[in-house]
Amino acid sequence: MIDTHTHLYSDAFDDDRKEVVQRALDKGVTEFYLPAISSETHGRMLALEAEYPGVMHAMMGLHPCDVKPESWEQELELVKKYLDQRSFPAVGEIGIDLYWDQSTYNIQVKAFEQQMDWAVEKDIPIVIHSRESFDETFEVLERKKQPRLRGIFHCFSGNIDQAKHAVDLGFMLGIGGVVTFKNGKIDQFLHEIPLENIVLETDAPYLAPVPFRGKRNESAYVGLVAGKLVDIYGKDFTEIDRITTENAKKLFAY
Repeated sequence: MIDTHTHLYSDAFDDDRKEVVQRALDKGVTEFYLPAISSETHGRMLALEAEYPGVMHAMMGLHPCDVKPESWEQELELVKKYLDQRSFPAVGEIGIDLYWDQSTYNIQVKAFEQQMDWAVEKDIPIVIHSRESFDETFEVLERKKQPRLRGIFHCFSGNIDQAKHAVDLGFMLGIGGVVTFKNGKIDQFLHEIPLENIVLETDAPYLAPVPFRGKRNESAYVGLVAGKLVDIYGKDFTEIDRITTENAKKLFAY
């Protein structure tokens, strides 16, 4: 299995990071993709990647919640500097978040579009954060649509129409703990989306799947997400693992 979205460098794991990684490896997770947030955590993220070469893969980008009026342009300059220095599997996590702060909407869109352009230029995928902002995110994607633009709708929690729209635009759905929630709703229609458009993720330490909901999430729990997909798609665990792993490898091509 591949955890396509995990914040293992988060301070939530400072006391037992090695054990957390080992538990995931023991559960059959072979690779981990680390989304960037801002300059405050780049160092931690890149250090973790260096500690586990070929296993941990750092992305690069500026999270929409860290697009601040006083610093976003400098933050983007740093992102560009990193992208020009070395290769990354994706630009992410980037996008629009209207849950925490709607006042920065206009600069969030500018930062999103700029980073999208860099991903297209480098021919690498993007990993989208779209909280309370599906319509706004689709509007940007439609405007910037082109063959090289592809990626993952991280932590997908929309409806069937939004799922189909994302797939039509060339994006995969990142499915995590929400699929196991009784009120998550995506389990009711996900079978209508071909498994070839699905990748697994945890978003650790957030959004732990049932039966760990409300507790710290970790990458070992990606198997619980895959287990839920066994029920939804009516395929055995090995098949879910194989297809979602192939999807991630094909997308990141890293």
